[in-house]
Amino acid sequence: MVDVAEEGAPEGRPIGERAALSGVPRQPGASGAAHVVPTVASAAVPATSPAAPSSPARVPRVWRLLPTPLGAPFTFGYTLLLIATSVFAEHADPDLVLALLQSSSTDVEHLARSPLLVLVASALWIAGGLTSAYAIAFFFVLTALERRIGALRTAAVFFGGHAIATLATELPVGAAVALGYLPPDSLQRLDYGISFGVMTCTGALAGLLPAWARWPLLAGVTWFAVTNLLVSTDPVSDSGHLLAMVLGLLAWPLLRRRRGPRYGAIVSGRC
Repeated sequence: MVDVAEEGAPEGRPIGERAALSGVPRQPGASGAAHVVPTVASAAVPATSPAAPSSPARVPRVWRLLPTPLGAPFTFGYTLLLIATSVFAEHADPDLVLALLQSSSTDVEHLARSPLLVLVASALWIAGGLTSAYAIAFFFVLTALERRIGALRTAAVFFGGHAIATLATELPVGAAVALGYLPPDSLQRLDYGISFGVMTCTGALAGLLPAWARWPLLAGVTWFAVTNLLVSTDPVSDSGHLLAMVLGLLAWPLLRRRRGPRYGAIVSGRC
C-alpha cells in the first residue's frame, strides 16, 4: 500500500498535519502547538471539611467552690496553715498543745499584755478540729467571698471581724470582773479559734449573693447563732458569733462598691 501526500502540503510535512495560516493566531492542530486535554479523575474523591479546632474543656462550676492558688490564694494558703495546726494539735503532746493554746488565748489578761500577738495567734487554731462546722464553713464561705472581692479585702473582712468581735466580747468581761459581777478567773478564760472571722465573712458574703440565696443563708445562720446563744454554756463566745455576723452585714455598702478602672501610668515627655 502506497501513502499519498495531500495536495498542496509542503514537502516533508507528515500527512494529516495541517499548516498554520499566516496572520492568524495559532490554531488547534497546527505544528508546534501542544493541545492539552483536561483529564478527569476516574473516581470522585469526597470533599472533606477541615476539622474544627477543639475547644478547651471548660472547668465545671463545682470546682469554683474550692480554693485554688490562683483563684483564692488567701483562702488556699490559710487552709493549709489551719490543716497543719490542726494535725499538730491532734498528734502532738497534749501538755504542749495546751500551753500553746493558753498562750494564744484572747482572754482579758493576754489582751492587756500583748493584744496584737494574741489576736493573730488565736486565729491559727480551730476549736473543734477540722470536722467542726466552722472549719467547713471557713472552707466554702471564704472561697466564695474571695472570688468576688479579692484576697486583700477578704483578709480585711476576716481579721477585722475577728478582732472587733473579740474586743467587743472580752472588754465587758474585764469590766464585769472589775465591778465584782464575775470571778477573777474569768480574766483567764481559754478563747481561740476562727469562728468570729467566719461569721463576719458569712454575713458579708450574703450581701453579694442574689436574693434567692441571700435570705435563706441569713435565716439559717441567724437561727444557728441564736439557738446556740440560748442553750449555750459559753454566752461570751456565742454572743460574739451573733455580733460578728452583724459586722459582716454592716460591710455590705463597702463590698458592693465596685472598684474603679485601673489606668496606666502617665509618662512625661520631659527627659
